[in-house]
Amino acid sequence: MAFENLTEKLQNVFKKLRGKGVLTEADVETALKEVKMALLEADVNFKVVKQFTNTVKERAVGEDVMKSLTPGQMVVKIVNEEMTKLMGGTPVELELKQGSATTVIMMVGLQGSGKTTTAAKIAAKLKDKGKRPLLVGCDIYRPAAIQQLKVNGEKVGVSVFEMGTDHRAADIASESIKYAADHNKNVIIIDTAGRLQIDEDLMTELEQIKAAANVDKTLLVVDAMTGQEAVNIASGFNDRIGVDGLVLTKLDGDTRGGSALSAKAVTGVPIIYAGMGEKLSDLEQFYPDRMASRILGMGDILSLIEKAEQTLDEDKAREMEEHLKKSEFTFDDYLTAMQQMKNMGGLGAVLKMMPGMGIDEAMLPDDKKMSHIEAIIYSMTPRERRNPKLMNPSRKMRIAKGAGVDIAEVNRLVKQFEQAKKMMKQMGGFKGKKGKFGTMNMMKQLRGMKF
Repeated sequence: MAFENLTEKLQNVFKKLRGKGVLTEADVETALKEVKMALLEADVNFKVVKQFTNTVKERAVGEDVMKSLTPGQMVVKIVNEEMTKLMGGTPVELELKQGSATTVIMMVGLQGSGKTTTAAKIAAKLKDKGKRPLLVGCDIYRPAAIQQLKVNGEKVGVSVFEMGTDHRAADIASESIKYAADHNKNVIIIDTAGRLQIDEDLMTELEQIKAAANVDKTLLVVDAMTGQEAVNIASGFNDRIGVDGLVLTKLDGDTRGGSALSAKAVTGVPIIYAGMGEKLSDLEQFYPDRMASRILGMGDILSLIEKAEQTLDEDKAREMEEHLKKSEFTFDDYLTAMQQMKNMGGLGAVLKMMPGMGIDEAMLPDDKKMSHIEAIIYSMTPRERRNPKLMNPSRKMRIAKGAGVDIAEVNRLVKQFEQAKKMMKQMGGFKGKKGKFGTMNMMKQLRGMKF
């Protein structure tokens, strides 16, 4: 995630605090100096950092904290609460008109921010909620942008309205309103042209589109990799045309990520969505409290549960669990579990949401290793997959040859399989309703627990 360096530094600060039985005001000041430096290095706005650390210090040196049995934990709690407030406090929904009334959304942003892809991601999200979205291509300067919108629209099953590049953007937007009415669409998402930087021509065109289409919501897409500049861009757009919400893209990258911590405080505009990957499904509603927990290395169990409920195949999960109860967990089940994990964004993405998991990216299996595992399992006979105890040296040698890997990789997979089988049996201890247990029941049960 974008905050890995920040998370590591903050965890080191908090580790020192937790190691102290009693905290003095000097301890708090020393810790907050380190927090301040970590935030500035993460490209958080310096005014925001100053206000944040002052507020934390004011609360942290209070009598309740100093006399607490766990003062270090109390300071971490305060930092978590203040960071959540900094990013907006509560999540903000994209408000849409009810019933048959049509909501018009205009996507704006600089070139390369991920605006066109984000438009399709939002369309897919709204379609899943029962809306009937229409994507509109108003980037008349880049034919490739219109083509990209059409390709992405087709992937998510959403219609695209476009008139090529020979008409004014405002006229295309106006015509899209009539098209939407004729084709029973109740959400219009207009993809506009970007520029390398904010300029007068861009702003004038956006103002014309906004007036022609009677836009209800303007969403600004900003690239988190641009750090503090993303906040400056947000301020520029908001001052000129008015922005109702922000979408931060590339928050999954190895970036400083200060824009997520600064944007709401500086612009007053809420972050509504966070782009966490390149897939058209990789768009999350922005939850300030969950993001604060991720930044502080406390995990994000609720987002993990939601992702699992959206992507796991409940029938396959139930079948695996039935096998586990009968001690019949097989390599086929293992392969299915791996594929389901892949649908959730991969093992790394899942582990990062688990509290207290220090993740070293280098230790996680990459796509190449995952394909090796699949090749090894597919090289087994159906009988071998069902009964792992059949794995003698000669069978392993044959499997390795069939998969095009060294026998050491086969031995490693067999060992990992046994470990996974043991772990999944332990996870099966979560009882669901009517005595049944399983991944989905476990996820639903976890949703009601406090972390």
